[in-house]
Amino acid sequence: MSNPLKTILYAGLAAGTLDITAAVLNFMRATGKSPVMVLQYIASAVFGKTAYGDNNLWIWGLVFHYVVAFGFTILFYVAYQKIRVFGSYPVISGLLYGVFVWIAMNLAVVPMTLIGKFPADPVSALINLVILMLMIGLPISLIVNRMSVTQHRE
Repeated sequence: MSNPLKTILYAGLAAGTLDITAAVLNFMRATGKSPVMVLQYIASAVFGKTAYGDNNLWIWGLVFHYVVAFGFTILFYVAYQKIRVFGSYPVISGLLYGVFVWIAMNLAVVPMTLIGKFPADPVSALINLVILMLMIGLPISLIVNRMSVTQHRE
């Protein structure tokens, strides 16, 4: 496996897993409902209200979640190769990238889906922002930085 592919695989899996875990735990804390509903919500981006039925469409929610996580991982990896300051400040870069991901998801990606609307509750929006900063942006940046530094040494 090539080093860029390995880096993207590790970073995408880590970020996707951390993010979905945080989202599920936050959802369960806030609602006391089944974690499957988080995946149904994600699946509803494509399947609409049908995703909430008694079916296995939640599996698509998990697939879509990781597709998005890997998409943002690839985007960061490409940017990391071009913008050298990312390597000098990986923590700050990662946290800011998490803000970018939140903006992109809430103002561009989600509105283009069948979900179609930005969550109006400011507390939920802030919690989701922090989750994306800590569970998507930061791990992607730290893993890409670490593996890129290791690759340059080899």
